[in-house]
Amino acid sequence: MNRKNLRIAFFVREFPALSETFILSQASGLVALGHDVTIFAERPRDEPRIHPNVARDGLIGRTRYLRMPRGKISRVLCALVPLLRLVWHRPGTLPGALSLWRYGRDAWSLRLLYWSSLVADEAPFDVIHCHFGPVGQLAAKLREIGAMSGVLGTVFHGVDISAYTRDAPDYYGYLFPRGDVFLPISDNWRRRLVKLGCEPARIEVHHMGVAQHRYHFRPRRCEPDKVLRLLTVGRLVEKKGVEYALRAVALLGERGIPVRYDVVGDGELRESLEDLTFRLGISDRVSFRGWRDQNAVIRHMARNDVLLVPSVTTSDGDQEGIPVTLMEAMASGMLVVASNHSGIPELVKSGRSGVLVPERDAVGLADALANLTAHPEIWPAMSRAARARISDEFEINFLNRALIRIYEMRLGGSGMHGAVVSDARQRMPVACHA
Repeated sequence: MNRKNLRIAFFVREFPALSETFILSQASGLVALGHDVTIFAERPRDEPRIHPNVARDGLIGRTRYLRMPRGKISRVLCALVPLLRLVWHRPGTLPGALSLWRYGRDAWSLRLLYWSSLVADEAPFDVIHCHFGPVGQLAAKLREIGAMSGVLGTVFHGVDISAYTRDAPDYYGYLFPRGDVFLPISDNWRRRLVKLGCEPARIEVHHMGVAQHRYHFRPRRCEPDKVLRLLTVGRLVEKKGVEYALRAVALLGERGIPVRYDVVGDGELRESLEDLTFRLGISDRVSFRGWRDQNAVIRHMARNDVLLVPSVTTSDGDQEGIPVTLMEAMASGMLVVASNHSGIPELVKSGRSGVLVPERDAVGLADALANLTAHPEIWPAMSRAARARISDEFEINFLNRALIRIYEMRLGGSGMHGAVVSDARQRMPVACHA
């Protein structure tokens, strides 16, 4: 089967988001392959900068926002417009969009009404591609009530399959029987989906990736008496584990190993991490750079030696998937020292393309870095192995073509272009979740 120019509904919670370059790259890549992509989002993320790809690839022009008033009274008063739009475009959708007994809060909040009105203007689609599990649940409801059609795929990243399901293992009880394909970004999350009750035949592991050509490859070398230049890129939140990297930097200082550590990113823990830096006496070796766009991040990677990824499982069970910044660093030839956490071991082969240490282990991080400085002969080979790892399995253009093949197979198996789920599946009892 060789379909081209698929109509793709690309669902995300917020768009654009600086920390979600993997979503931007995927959307841009699908457009570049000639597919008609329409992005649906609740809102743009409130951030000071916009990723340059958004303007370059015309993604804002492809984006449709929900525009639903937040206040209940305003929402009811403004509901006449989406209601009339649905009456005009898809009148059969109204009973489902307003069905309190079937959809509960999504119906009485008028969320389904507003969403149905928005997507009905753009439908039909061949593919409904959703990032994060809760977004897939919403799209499944919109498809079930007839607001749109298409093969439904949901990408699972991290928090949506870890923290969301820790205390609610049936959280996706509505989505699992209705989705056509589930796309965990790691084999670790594939196993988790199966454990939660997802049918294995509907699961396809699909990595996120990076555009390798954007990263100039430079094998790293360790010169005598060189200052070890370290980098971390990401939101300053508990999951990123930056506290343990700071403690490792302090330990390296005690061992007489000179280091410089750049922390690129911002977040709720920045102030407390800066305070920890002061208390550890390493303020002269650590620089908090704040948010940077991708071009600036690439420049930071070009001038640093080692990417630190000290990710941890948070107190509420939240975990990483496979951090894209790790892929970017490896594509550039940086050495990487990371936690043995979630899907990271599927990318980093410890001792070959990087070094893995246990979570929350500042001593382990310091030991790994000290060992790298003691063995400069391994640096070039480790750099080349890291780059090769990206080339083999994490190159975005290859992955985007593979994603289209996954959907083409589902479309071919359905027997019709832009198929909806069977009537039998639509009649299954609903176990609604927010």
